[in-house]
Amino acid sequence: MRTQESTIDHVIVDAVANRVHRLCRRYAERLPFHGWHHVSFVRAKAAGFAQHNGADRAVVEVAALVHDVNYLVLRNSPAAAGRSLRLEILEECEVPPRVARWIDEIIDEAEMATRGRDISLEAQALSDADTLFKALPVTPVVLAHRYLRENGLSLRELADKIVGEQCDVHDEGYYFYNPEAAATYSRWATANLQLWQCIKEAVDDPTVAELLDAVHAVDALAS
Repeated sequence: MRTQESTIDHVIVDAVANRVHRLCRRYAERLPFHGWHHVSFVRAKAAGFAQHNGADRAVVEVAALVHDVNYLVLRNSPAAAGRSLRLEILEECEVPPRVARWIDEIIDEAEMATRGRDISLEAQALSDADTLFKALPVTPVVLAHRYLRENGLSLRELADKIVGEQCDVHDEGYYFYNPEAAATYSRWATANLQLWQCIKEAVDDPTVAELLDAVHAVDALAS
């Protein structure tokens, strides 16, 4: 059950959206994965999940808008690394301090690597939206290479991260909190995690490793 009440309206939500959009445009080259395309997707889906589960929609939307500003502060970082910038943005947009702290707590709660089964309704809505982006069938095909570039990771490191952070949550039955989301998207999530488990196994094959080295060499020459 929600223990706090939001004091923010659509004017504040729009102000945060405009501020984050400007940041995403300004630093677009640094955010090929976590740019505005990601932020706007998560915001839209999180708002829908909040509407469904009774969470504070305005607070969830703002949390979605600022949940990944840590990637502007430090590559390959946890959400907490963006706390100072996040609170600065919220203050500039006249989000009351109490609500700003609540939003920051929601973002910490929703983080894939550390989230638990029993988190707030607002964190559930944000988590389901961000998790869905990860589980989309198009993400490993169209966007995974952008994540590698943005965060300076190897394919092996990304496979280890995805399998390490997501498989237990999936197997324990709370990959999605919203029952409709689980019913609709769990097949995508299962296929995605199976793919990354296969990638994790494949990169340990010496011949595959040689193949990847050759591909990287060609890419280096082309650039």
